[in-house]
Amino acid sequence: MARLLPTNIQLIGDELAIAWNDGAESFFSLAALRMACPCAVCGGEPDVLGNVVRPEVYHSRDSYALRGWSVVGGYAIQPAWADGHGSGLYSFAYLKKLEAAAVTSAAQDSPNPTYSVT
Repeated sequence: MARLLPTNIQLIGDELAIAWNDGAESFFSLAALRMACPCAVCGGEPDVLGNVVRPEVYHSRDSYALRGWSVVGGYAIQPAWADGHGSGLYSFAYLKKLEAAAVTSAAQDSPNPTYSVT
């Protein structure tokens, strides 16, 4: 099985579009992508007992505006948001899970898919 890699990443309006080396294409709402940020600041991190401490995160309009991104280590993208946040590493596998969650949410007639992954 070939390793999943993006061949093209483009910002199109308020979506991030990714073309993959397997021929598939993914489209992510910037707001939903930001809300699914996997970094410890946004999603929390485990304490010494394994309990996940989830901080309160506040967003502004700039939180959903993308300034750019970097491909990191051949396994993830790291978005740079207009509010200065940029520590989230979205692995390619995580992005595919987000996409699958959005498709499932849409299939259940949810008006606002949120890309929730557990």
